[in-house]
Amino acid sequence: MTDSVIDSPMTFRRSLLAVLGLALVLMLSALDQTVIGNAMPYIVADLGNFDLYAWVATSYLLTSIITVPIFGRLGDYYGRKYFVLAATLLFTLSSALCSFAGSMSMLILWRAVQGIGGGMLVGTAFACIPELFPDTRQRLRWQILFSTAFSIVNALGPTLGGILTEQYGWRSVFYLNLPLGLLALVVSWRYLPYFKPQKKAAIRLDWLGALLIMCVLGSLQLLAEFLPSNGSAFTLIALMLACGLSSAILLFQQRRAHSPILPPPLFAIGPMRQLFIISALIGAVLFTLLYFMPLLFQGGYGYSPKQAAWLITPMGVSITVSAIINGRIVTRMRNPMRLPQMGFLVAASACALLALLGNRGSFGVLLALMMMSGVGIGFILLNVTLFTQTLAPREFLGISTALSQSLRLVGGLLGTALTGAGVTKWYSVHVTGTLQAADNIPLPPTVIQHFANPQVLLLPLSADFSRYYPLARSAMVNAIDIGLAACALLALLAFWQSTRLPLIQFPGISPRSGKKPTLLE
Repeated sequence: MTDSVIDSPMTFRRSLLAVLGLALVLMLSALDQTVIGNAMPYIVADLGNFDLYAWVATSYLLTSIITVPIFGRLGDYYGRKYFVLAATLLFTLSSALCSFAGSMSMLILWRAVQGIGGGMLVGTAFACIPELFPDTRQRLRWQILFSTAFSIVNALGPTLGGILTEQYGWRSVFYLNLPLGLLALVVSWRYLPYFKPQKKAAIRLDWLGALLIMCVLGSLQLLAEFLPSNGSAFTLIALMLACGLSSAILLFQQRRAHSPILPPPLFAIGPMRQLFIISALIGAVLFTLLYFMPLLFQGGYGYSPKQAAWLITPMGVSITVSAIINGRIVTRMRNPMRLPQMGFLVAASACALLALLGNRGSFGVLLALMMMSGVGIGFILLNVTLFTQTLAPREFLGISTALSQSLRLVGGLLGTALTGAGVTKWYSVHVTGTLQAADNIPLPPTVIQHFANPQVLLLPLSADFSRYYPLARSAMVNAIDIGLAACALLALLAFWQSTRLPLIQFPGISPRSGKKPTLLE
């Protein structure tokens, strides 16, 4: 396909191949997020440094958050095809480097590089859909197909990750990206059209804004990790000052920047601001479940990676099924906001029930609750993207789509950082008390030392301490339950935010009542 502006309507075949190229590209990012979750307990058992568990996720999310809006803006000015190709290549190469990591520090470094590629993918690929299909009716139809393919990969990821990890080791989950990345590169190069943007004034990227966002989020992440650890008062004060100062300078910079990375006019629109908050909240819930449910099932319940995968897979499958159902009915509803509102309540209920179960959940009950959480999330993710694209002014369509995805990653970053720090802290608090309460006598120091690091629950059992493992696993479950309870509260907060939104209807698409809808702001 030649690199020219596509003026004529695209044929079904050309549309399908273009969307296939984009779907393959985003499969890289989706598969990476779901496959690596099941491998995380094995990674930390092999490389050590359990205290860096959350950093494998947050390093990726931090760099993604910065690059999503940057390349969303660059795509608006220079076209998106070549950024999609460059992102695919970078993501694939960094996946190979992750597979060779010999320490947690090196893995975290290459995950940060991988996050740059992942952010480029999200910032450009999602924004290609409105370009390919400017007609609202067509865009919704293809967006639903696009999101369905994305959800299917999310559904397959946990099972694939569990099988690969158990059979071939954790490094195999990164090898998986190599053939998929090459296929995505070829299909995108061949079939994804290049839309040359109209002539615009020379772009002046807000690099200072990007740096300040990294400072704000980096200091927030460190603060989230230091707060539960009772760190020194000087460190905590320094981090709070760094966060506050960076935030103040960022607000000032965004008002004076020529092309702000966070456009103030966009955030001045009340409904857009509320949708961005919802994106961050649901991101915190989603990524906490993705990264800490494998730890709960393997470290807390003692399941193998394959068994944990069978428990997590229903969440991905139900996300896919509910997203398909959502796509069939959302445009026919007088008030489509009822679908995500139902999703928030279902997801909150699932997280609350998981937290209340403690370590008493049977395999079947856990499976049902994971499926329930997926149903809730499936009725949220697609709708937030569709509502954002519907409400965004035309000139901010690309950056608003990118910001919606980016803020979901912000929520994931802060959610996983807080949960990771909380698990480490509360496990150390619970495990000593649980072990001592079992015998009502002072424990030998060797027992306390053996279970002081939660990493021991992910290693082969030691016969000398076998009677204490169920108690230590109970302490791990209790620690993760606190994070699940927080997820339930965040989902309820997102529900409350959604009730403040105006009636959202899709222009040009009449609900079943036959009345032509309008966009009410």
